[in-house]
Amino acid sequence: MIRRPISQKTRIVLGIVSFIVLLIGYAWISHRAHVENPRNKTLPNFSQFQEGWKRIATGEGGVDLWADVKASAMRLAIGVGLGILLAFIIGLAMGCFPIVEASLMPPIAFLAKIPPTAMLAVYFVFFGVTGIQIFVALIAFGIFPTLAQSIAQAAQKDVDEHTLYKTYTLGASHFEVVWEVVLRQILPRIIENARLQIGPAMVFLVAAEFALADQGFGYTLRMQSRLQNMNIVYTYLALLGIAGLVFDQLLILLRRFTCPWFGD
Repeated sequence: MIRRPISQKTRIVLGIVSFIVLLIGYAWISHRAHVENPRNKTLPNFSQFQEGWKRIATGEGGVDLWADVKASAMRLAIGVGLGILLAFIIGLAMGCFPIVEASLMPPIAFLAKIPPTAMLAVYFVFFGVTGIQIFVALIAFGIFPTLAQSIAQAAQKDVDEHTLYKTYTLGASHFEVVWEVVLRQILPRIIENARLQIGPAMVFLVAAEFALADQGFGYTLRMQSRLQNMNIVYTYLALLGIAGLVFDQLLILLRRFTCPWFGD
């Protein structure tokens, strides 16, 4: 039978095994590459990774992990926060009031089809090429259109008309209906849609840092890839993946805390 549930223990074991298989596969490919060329740097072996980790820990060779973490984390946090706030306000308004949807949905749907990184030239004009503003703008406006559409759709589809009529019959105002009924029912969907924007937000951040920054994960990836220090590049990529998983789990915990009725 499809979709038959498995135990949590089995799920954890299978997840661990999948990572082990990936590591074994990489180790085998790296070994084959070093047999052909012992000085190969594109597929570093464990000793080369150790050397890279030592450089990261000591800050040698222009690698400053903590400075990169602080710079990228601040840009990502502000950009994602502003993007979610803007999408929440406009998306909820579009989902509740047809006149707002008719006015704003067409331009938002249009903007959602433009690749955010292609908008860099526009952000150059408005925000310049220095400072945190351009990174925040790329992330915030990158995730805003899709997230706003998702919130509007949830407000329209997940709240039935009978519930709205019943609430108005009890004497609720427009604000009370939106805040106490609509928002409470779609809040889990908002958090779930925000989770889906973590990956794109990190893509926009790294892309902007790759092109413009003098500090941050994207900048270090650009500089180290030019030097073919792939032991550092792969380590930074792994750290980005871990950070994404941490953010994802934090949003899951937030959803469980604020919406205990919503199943996983």
